[in-house]
Amino acid sequence: MTILKLSGIHKIYGDKVILNHIEFDVQRGDRIGIVGNNGAGKTTIANILTGKIEMDKGNIEMPNGPISIGYVKQSAEDALLDLENAMIAGDILEQTSQLGLTKVQSWDDNRGAHLSGGEKTKLSLAKVWASKSDLLLLDEPTNHLDFKGVEWLIEEMKVFPGAIIVISHDRYFLDQTVSQIIEIEDGESFIYQGNYTHFYKEKERLYQSQLHHYDMQQKHKDKIENQMSNLQNWSDKAHRQSTKQEGFKEFYRVKAKKMDKQIKSKMKRLEKELEKNKVEKPKEKEEPQFHFKPIKKRGKRIVEVKNGGISFGERLLFHKSHFYVTFGERIGILGENGCGKTTLLRVLTGESELSAGELWKSHSLKIGYLSQDVTDLDETMTTLGYLGLTVKNEISGARTIFANIGFNADKINQPISSLSLGERTRVKLVKLLLDEVDLLLLDEPTNHLDLASRESFEKMLQSFDGTILTVSHDYYFLEKMCDKLLVFENHKIKRVEMGLGEYQQRVQIEPVAEQNKEEEKLLIDNEISATIGQLSLLTRDDPKYNELDKKLLDLMKKKREL
Repeated sequence: MTILKLSGIHKIYGDKVILNHIEFDVQRGDRIGIVGNNGAGKTTIANILTGKIEMDKGNIEMPNGPISIGYVKQSAEDALLDLENAMIAGDILEQTSQLGLTKVQSWDDNRGAHLSGGEKTKLSLAKVWASKSDLLLLDEPTNHLDFKGVEWLIEEMKVFPGAIIVISHDRYFLDQTVSQIIEIEDGESFIYQGNYTHFYKEKERLYQSQLHHYDMQQKHKDKIENQMSNLQNWSDKAHRQSTKQEGFKEFYRVKAKKMDKQIKSKMKRLEKELEKNKVEKPKEKEEPQFHFKPIKKRGKRIVEVKNGGISFGERLLFHKSHFYVTFGERIGILGENGCGKTTLLRVLTGESELSAGELWKSHSLKIGYLSQDVTDLDETMTTLGYLGLTVKNEISGARTIFANIGFNADKINQPISSLSLGERTRVKLVKLLLDEVDLLLLDEPTNHLDLASRESFEKMLQSFDGTILTVSHDYYFLEKMCDKLLVFENHKIKRVEMGLGEYQQRVQIEPVAEQNKEEEKLLIDNEISATIGQLSLLTRDDPKYNELDKKLLDLMKKKREL
């Protein structure tokens, strides 16, 4: 049953067309993913659907009567503002408990001030799920979420009875949750059946098919144009001869005119044929490129925390933690939402301080910090103004970088308020690119980035010869980029000398191994008791005594080893 119908949606900001012709239907129970490059208009569609902004043209119909829409915003800060007036009811408490948040009903203003981005997103998700809406509209819902939160969301989406529209660049999440993809490109909507992987393969197939037909068309066009060129040459020659050949001028004049007619006829046939079966050249794939300036290598150990701890009032984030970072390492920071990952990065930048212990940093260390919050930029400033560039060659260099990351030249002088969250993330990245930093601190760096930008960003980081500490819940990103981890566990930070995949396997295996060990110890205890019982019935002179005595010693040794 169709619950929502969009047709001819059109939206303009200033003189720029954001949405040109958006059309799609939503059925009850649909799982739809909306994808597209940063600034394509995905969040604009969400804002139109929820009544936040008005469309300039088009229709939105609800054929079977009004429906309720639950909306999770892309920005964690915006999501928290929506929650300030929400009553912490039983349904919300149940959802937050499943998401790993406890004692929500007793959180005061001070606790709210220290919420992590993931905790804010979890509260927003809990509120929307408790609303039992007909349609859920989730804008980048996995941004900031820990792995536990993502798995919870995947499972909840499977059993939700209504329809769900997801705006996301999370490849893993889209593959697990949606059965239809709507791509927004050049202001128009294109519908593909299947999850993200199916969409990606089908889009590539269509691209190659269009490229092949375009090449065939161009070859055919070149062939006819060559024929026309030859005819034109013959016609020109005939005209020249008509002026030279005495007594034959009329013959050559007639011949030249026939040639002219043939050329015009061929030209008309070509134009009609091309217009009828015209194949446009496929749009070239945009592959944003990031490049860091090379830096000089420094000493081995650049950061060390000894017996470090942080607490806010009675709330303990971590304590008695010791770890170090050496130059050139790629380290992922892992832990549940609210455990203190972002706070740790702020300590390293000097924005916050340890409550206990000491932090040592190399005195010559230059740090670049990409925070997860992109709403902290001054929206009244232009992009170039934010970068603070005044020298002509610096501005030229910045323009080159912006071109490499797929940033339209006309956006450089636009106010930041007109940029999407993904575009704002790119602006922050450019600021880092212009500096020569030794240590990159990245807090959810792939949030808001479109898929092409994510892949390019990963390539850029692989070419960076400094040190990287990154907080991320993007499984693919962490597994690809980091071969070491700092793990928050039981209010302590421990350094782990392995990547995410290997670590998760080990975490899953260890409880099973421990359980097997306990079962084996129980079996040995039973066997020891039985052997002692048998020995108690024998004298030392009995032939079986020494055999059972040796067996008992072996069992005791095995138990000690366990």
